[in-house]
Amino acid sequence: MLKQLLRTIIHAGRVSETEPPSEQTSEQPAFPSGSVHLRHLDVGSCNGCELEINACFSSIYDIEQYGISMAASPRHCDGVLITGVVTKNLVGPLHQTIAAVPAPKRLIAIGDCAINGGPFLASYAVEGSPADLVPIDLKVPGCPPDPAAIVAALRELSGR
Repeated sequence: MLKQLLRTIIHAGRVSETEPPSEQTSEQPAFPSGSVHLRHLDVGSCNGCELEINACFSSIYDIEQYGISMAASPRHCDGVLITGVVTKNLVGPLHQTIAAVPAPKRLIAIGDCAINGGPFLASYAVEGSPADLVPIDLKVPGCPPDPAAIVAALRELSGR
């Protein structure tokens, strides 16, 4: 029985479907399914933005009702939330994390430090702001940004 199964597998070979053509236009949301999974990456922040991101998942703002959730692995995500300035030790992990996210991916800079370096840009330990090192698709300004502003910006991604 096992021999017959192996013969069938070898005879069939690899069976897979081709990828459907992309029909996304600029008017459509980035993820038309309405569900967005994000990975948070802190590359050197003061944790003010992290507190506001956590508040987005509280019962007051309830960002999950719009189909937005956090995932532990970048391989299971649609985008990356980046906070803080990029320290010299985190340049490599920043690029590795972004490379692990499957296309189409969106990079979201949360807070002034991620957008323009904020007050920490002049430090000897800082490589630069994430906006200087990687192409950012969505920026949420503020130091730290209000959870309502974060929710409104991320709703653009889910289209909900």
